[in-house]
Parts: sequence; C-alpha cells; structure tokens
Amino acid sequence: MSPSLQTPQHIAHALATQHAAMLAGDALPYAQAVHTHDAALSPETAGVLQGCRMLGFLEHDAQCVAQAWAAQTQRTGQFSANDWPCHPSDFGIAATPRAHAFAACPDALGLYAVLPDAQWVGRMASAGVPTVQLRFKSDDTEAIRQEVRAAVQAVQGTGALLFINDHWQIAIDEGAYGVHLGQEDMDEAPLEKIREAGLRLGLSTHGYAEMLRADAVSPSYIALGAVFPTTLKRMQTAPQGLGRLQAYAKLMQHTPLVAIGGIDEVRIPRVMQSGVGSIAVVRAITGSSHPMDAARYLSELIRDSRQS
Repeated sequence: MSPSLQTPQHIAHALATQHAAMLAGDALPYAQAVHTHDAALSPETAGVLQGCRMLGFLEHDAQCVAQAWAAQTQRTGQFSANDWPCHPSDFGIAATPRAHAFAACPDALGLYAVLPDAQWVGRMASAGVPTVQLRFKSDDTEAIRQEVRAAVQAVQGTGALLFINDHWQIAIDEGAYGVHLGQEDMDEAPLEKIREAGLRLGLSTHGYAEMLRADAVSPSYIALGAVFPTTLKRMQTAPQGLGRLQAYAKLMQHTPLVAIGGIDEVRIPRVMQSGVGSIAVVRAITGSSHPMDAARYLSELIRDSRQS
C-alpha cells in the first residue's frame, strides 16, 4: 500500500476521487461517512466503507463492496484503491453452470417493452419487439387471468418472449414464457415451483446486495436499475448511473442483463456500451404518439449499438 494511503481517511478520499463515476445521489462529506464501529476495522476496510458512503452507496451495498475489496486484496496480494472489484469470486458468486438454475433465456433480449395490457402486448409483438412484459394491475383475479391468457395468445406466432409481472401462478397456468418479480416478491413467491414449471425468471435489483441475493437463486436474467431518474414509481434508491451500471455488468456477465429506468433513444448507445444485452422501456413506447414506429426504431437502435 502506498505510504500516502495508510489511514482510512486517505483511502476514502482516494477511492471517492478515483471512482467518482460511481457516485449516485449527493456526495457525502467525509465526516458523515465515518461510523463509530469503523474503528474496529482494518484501515483498508474502514477506508473502503467510508469511500463508498461518500459516493452515495447504501450501507448494505457499501458492505458488499468492502468485503469484495478485502477478498480482492487477499487474492492479488496487495491493496489498491484504484482497482474497483469486479471479479465474481471476490463477491462470493458461484461458478456457472449451476444445477439449480432457472431455464435459460437469450443473453441479448434486445428491446424489452413493459406494457399495461394484452392489447399493448399484441401490438408490440406484431411490431417485432423481441421481449415483452405484461404489467397488468388489478385486484380482480379473473380479470388478471383473462389478461394473461390474452397476452399469451397475442404473442403466438410472433417470436416475442412474454414475461408476466408478479402473477406467477396464472403465468404457469396459462403457459407464459416467464415471470418477472421484484425483490419483495422473492420472499413470497415459491421460486422452486416456478422453476419446476419450466418458466424463465427475471428479478429486479437496485444495487450490489440485491444483485447478489438475486444471483443466488440463478434466475434467467437480472434487471439493473433504475439507471436514470424515472417518474414511473417512487424509488428507494438514487439513480445508479452509467458508472455503476458498467461495474454491475462486468461483475454479472455470466447472466443475461436488462437495464431499466429513464432510458430514451439518446441514452441507448451509452447504456448498451456497458455490456447489458437488453434495455427495458415503458413510456418510450406507451407514451409515444406513434408507438409502433417508436418500437421499431428503438429495436434497431439497440441492435446497431450492440454490433458497433
């Protein structure tokens, strides 16, 4: 370790400066990034934790990074504040393939349209959108079943892959391609039953801790977000930004990845450069005055960005 990086404060400042692209939300002053229990840690671990807090990482994510940094130091034989950990083994990620994995889906899911009803699903499938998700909100179980059934029928013969948001049992019953669940749903849904039914599983994540939790069940894909600010729903975390997205994609390259949150046509090329294979959009299609044309254009943009 460099003589100039012998204290947690020096390490924290060096890390926060070197990895400023990882900042999400407002930068935290060093004094507020120091916790009382840091004194019991090694200077390197305390410094990494404090640097991550300065960059706006939530505590559970900062802890993940600090543990990975310690593992990286042990693996390489030296501590370096310049080298952000991105090796799967440093995060305790199991090797692939895995015996308990969900059914596979394409690495590159392309344009992933999140849609409010079966009619929208049919329109986008007909427009050539490769991946669609039915996010139908209702308290009426029969209405949900009818909508899922109609969506399954709507994609037949189109080549579009249909994921159902939340309603896993109806998705199984009606023969959907897959299910998408949020973090909170992982505790309630019987993941083993979904896997045994042969459905693909996608999981939402919002940082390191949730990514590692999702990866532990070996889903078909992992969604990373929100990358940019979005008005669709109130987020508990600040937008992740492109710096974090690139680190996430490098770490999780063993599984298909979907970037989501505030991504428009201007941002698509930069997002695709991160290494993800898919971009999920909502309002870029449903809010367009010409949604069929928008879908085709966005699909082409994603395809061209991946090939460049």
